[in-house]
Amino acid sequence: MKNISVLGSTGSIGTQTLDIVRINDDIKAVALAAYGNIELLFEQIKEFSPKLVCVYDENKALELKNRLNDEYAKGELKNIPEIVSGMDGLIEAAVIESADTVVTAVVGMIGIKPTIAAIKAHKNIALANKETLVCAGHIIMPLAKKEGVSILPVDSEHSAIFQSLQGSAGNKINKILLTASGGPFLHKSLEELKKVTVEDALKHPNWNMGAKVTIDSSTMVNKGLEVCEASWLFNVPASDITVVIQPQSIIHSAVEFVDGGVIAQLGIPDMHLPISYALTYPERRFINDEHLDLFSLGKLDFIKPDLEKFKGLSLAFRAIEEGGSAPAVFNAADEVAVALFLSKRISYMDIPSIIEKELDEHDTIKNPDVDTIIALQDEIRAKHR
Repeated sequence: MKNISVLGSTGSIGTQTLDIVRINDDIKAVALAAYGNIELLFEQIKEFSPKLVCVYDENKALELKNRLNDEYAKGELKNIPEIVSGMDGLIEAAVIESADTVVTAVVGMIGIKPTIAAIKAHKNIALANKETLVCAGHIIMPLAKKEGVSILPVDSEHSAIFQSLQGSAGNKINKILLTASGGPFLHKSLEELKKVTVEDALKHPNWNMGAKVTIDSSTMVNKGLEVCEASWLFNVPASDITVVIQPQSIIHSAVEFVDGGVIAQLGIPDMHLPISYALTYPERRFINDEHLDLFSLGKLDFIKPDLEKFKGLSLAFRAIEEGGSAPAVFNAADEVAVALFLSKRISYMDIPSIIEKELDEHDTIKNPDVDTIIALQDEIRAKHR
């Protein structure tokens, strides 16, 4: 039996993780954590009977607790989980003794502290929170090595790279080919991008994701974050990572070795596969009958990204090259800018402008600790209230 804790259980990755739990009798969700979607969380509690539940929003946590008590009094629930809240509660969910693996599916820098706590508690990490490595890879990777903890990627691209490396026998990587869909604006001009609305940006052609990740995909900032994450996960410099737009989202990423051989992982655009692989590695298990049909696919396209149009991607490479605190500033500025755009307070093209401005004004700190990283985010948020 594998016991897991799911941080971000009501989000896109979290709900799909619980789909994998449903079809595997030997995987149990012992802890769930969400920000404040207590309607869905309530249904998840009834179905999966976790021992511990964190609701980050304290008021929502109290509301859920009262609702569970009412259901228990009516005989609708057999057991009530322990309800916790805030960052302390999120950490409790990450270090719960009965969990073997922690699925970090929360969005944003909020995932850093619970991931560190889980590693120190000797939990394996199924990593879907890319900000953890973008902002604190210099802390996370050495710590995981020291504690003997596995970090298994959940993002489709990083899972594809990980899968492509199986059986490589330690052969030298020449480059990583990190694929991108290109998002909904691949064929739009710079002038057209100036008129993009929130509703336009939330219409991804291939993937069903949360709002933040969907916007990041449209600007290709998401791909920049993934370059940074891949650099830490696979111990390669960003200069050895090539971003390739693959609009059909069938090739999820590839690895080129020194002899010129390229090994890629293909599949339909569905997160269930990388989630399942992270939870059952090295075993592969049946998920569903929706498999890739090459005959109906017909062809695959490959496009070089336009770094002028997708300036967020070029800014990511700049931040990675600067190193230190620069990637954390890049990420924090993007989080702030996307939130402003989603609330319709800025235009779409203001997103990369805000990121660039924050990078320009920042004096890079060589080796920032977690408190410094969080403080940088708080400072950038305060500037844009």
